[in-house]
Amino acid sequence: MYLPPHFKANDTAHAHRVMREHPLASLISQDDEGLAYVSQLPLHLTAGEGHEVLLGHCARSNPHWRYLQARPQALVTFTGPQAYLSPQVYPDLTRVPTWNYLAVHARVQATLVEDPHAKDALLKQLIADHEPAYASQWRSLNADYQTKMLNGIVAFELRITDLKCKLKLNQHRPESHAALYAMYSQGTAQEQALAAWMVHLGMVNAP
Repeated sequence: MYLPPHFKANDTAHAHRVMREHPLASLISQDDEGLAYVSQLPLHLTAGEGHEVLLGHCARSNPHWRYLQARPQALVTFTGPQAYLSPQVYPDLTRVPTWNYLAVHARVQATLVEDPHAKDALLKQLIADHEPAYASQWRSLNADYQTKMLNGIVAFELRITDLKCKLKLNQHRPESHAALYAMYSQGTAQEQALAAWMVHLGMVNAP
């Protein structure tokens, strides 16, 4: 992605936060005709020392897993909160509008997860992320039904080989920060989320 130095997040914790708070990602691969093929999928991030993996799955009827099998290198993108930036935040009039947003791009190496027990464990990671209470219901389902559901998906691990995080919050225009924070903190949910990031990055002090 286009990543000017003043928008580049050098702390991987920022990327991890965006990925975990906004887990619906775009998985981008190359199809058999050489065109981009995109699936929107919730992904679970497992991160340790020098080891970052995204876990996910798609329907078996979705050809995306076949493209991952044939061409394991892929791109995953995450988009965090985003909002319009009005030139009203500047003290002078010779300005133009823009758009603020958070984004993460991860290059990955895909491996399909075939073992039923490993696949079940992967699903439980996703359940734990989004509805931990459902885990007991899943375990109580008829074994044949569970097997049918597991056979209907293809699970995969996406090992991250390169990670870039863009935090575009007008960092290079400090004269706008106070007014921008005031505008965003009273705005929509997405604008309020960006205001919280401005505080997190030390652009403004929390009230």
